[in-house]
Amino acid sequence: MLSNKTLYRITSLCLLLVVNGVFGVDGDEVKSVSVMEGDSVTLHTDITDIQTDDQILWMFGPRETRIAEIYKKIINMFDNNETFGDRLKLDSQTGSLNITNINITNSGLYKRQILSNSGTTYKRFKVTVYAHLPVPVIIRDSSQCSSSSSSSSSSKCLLLCSVMNKRDVSLSWYKGFSLLSNISVSDLNIRLSLPLEIEYHDNNTYRCVVNNPITNQTQHLNITHLCQTCSDPSQVHTYLAGTITAVLLTVLALSVMYIFFKKHKRDKLKGNRFVPAEHEVETTEEEVHYADTTFCQQNQQKKRHCESETVYASVVT
Repeated sequence: MLSNKTLYRITSLCLLLVVNGVFGVDGDEVKSVSVMEGDSVTLHTDITDIQTDDQILWMFGPRETRIAEIYKKIINMFDNNETFGDRLKLDSQTGSLNITNINITNSGLYKRQILSNSGTTYKRFKVTVYAHLPVPVIIRDSSQCSSSSSSSSSSKCLLLCSVMNKRDVSLSWYKGFSLLSNISVSDLNIRLSLPLEIEYHDNNTYRCVVNNPITNQTQHLNITHLCQTCSDPSQVHTYLAGTITAVLLTVLALSVMYIFFKKHKRDKLKGNRFVPAEHEVETTEEEVHYADTTFCQQNQQKKRHCESETVYASVVT
């Protein structure tokens, strides 16, 4: 039977082995890594030089799929890896894993395992890949002028800032450096929208900001451009009526000028036409001019008739 002292030593040794990872017990440490889509990220092994007999294995996802390995200084990038393709690189000296051109589907849990003469150690990395953020859009609420609002609300400018939702995104309104309001929704299939109500002649600076944990995009408010007072409907009708009247008068004036021009041109052509006075005949209905035309045939038999044959042709002007 073992003494209490012996049992204590055995228990302490077991605990020490567990802490050192001899039994392959995973540590609780999980390192969070955030990266933008399209960038590169390196997951470090925390060792400076790999020993010849060391084995470093990298796994990814809930099933701990093997994606890269180095053993006896030989690197093995597993051929069945369809998630990363050729975007994985393993440092031959440290065993650190580098992922290039990372995308959203590469987000998840990465596990590093080192087997050496001193035991087995593990380390986990929680990698989160964020999409690039679009610039938010600020518009005026079009229903403000179309609806019959009260006098108090008509003195306000109603604005709406919106952006397509992304992972861990928050949309906010700022007045100067002071936060006025913000919104975040987990549903990535909707568009985030945040209203703002200000005075028409407000001289403060406002901005709408969309951000995630590692980046942001800002849209500044142009009050002069967006916040213009609503026009009175009666004034709009008066303006339209005046515009239509002006257009009709212009068309009428152009038509009169065209008719006058055509008549003047016709009279001018008539005045330039030459008509012999001795052949001018006046009628009650229209003016007809006759011209004497004599046709003489070359036939010798009809030569005697040349003087008596006269044909009259009518000319109407």
